[in-house]
Amino acid sequence: MKFHHLMPSLAFAAILSACAGTGGQVAASAKPAPTMAAAMAEVDAAVLAGQTDKAYTLLKSAGATFPVDKTPWVRMAQMRFDSTDYGEAIVSALEALERDPDDTLANSIVAVSGLRVTSKALADLSQKNNLSGNVRTEAVELAKLLRTSLNEEVLVSNGGRQPVARPRDTGGKKTISSPSTARPAGNDPFGALK
Repeated sequence: MKFHHLMPSLAFAAILSACAGTGGQVAASAKPAPTMAAAMAEVDAAVLAGQTDKAYTLLKSAGATFPVDKTPWVRMAQMRFDSTDYGEAIVSALEALERDPDDTLANSIVAVSGLRVTSKALADLSQKNNLSGNVRTEAVELAKLLRTSLNEEVLVSNGGRQPVARPRDTGGKKTISSPSTARPAGNDPFGALK
């Protein structure tokens, strides 16, 4: 009779010891916590091996693992920029800027990528000679802003043509020639932008 009372106790003890043994093995085989440095090393290895798709996947994974770190997003933006995928470069750089608004590289990638996309679009419009109305006015204003920001009188060389009149100082007041009078002869709708 005593043996029947002892049997459940032995079974319970065996189960407890089995659970304790398994927990120790799991803890010993667990991977160490990932680090950003390790993730970036994997990305570097993928890039060196020419596996850019794998590198992007690793960067996205690092971005999810370390949601407040800008590093994977800046790296992705730089890679997209280097491959002339300017739209995706801007998206990734903006993700980096959400994490660090003062990141100079991310701000530069957004600015230069945006200018390259804009330049291509304006060149396409120029070939079709379809820049007019509000789009033309906005392009003129953008060119003025760029000239001011870059401290340049001419954004693009005009190939030997006469320079377009620029704003001049007249006793504290600035006058600007109108786009219709400042436009050089010919079919170049960007004459006033140069």
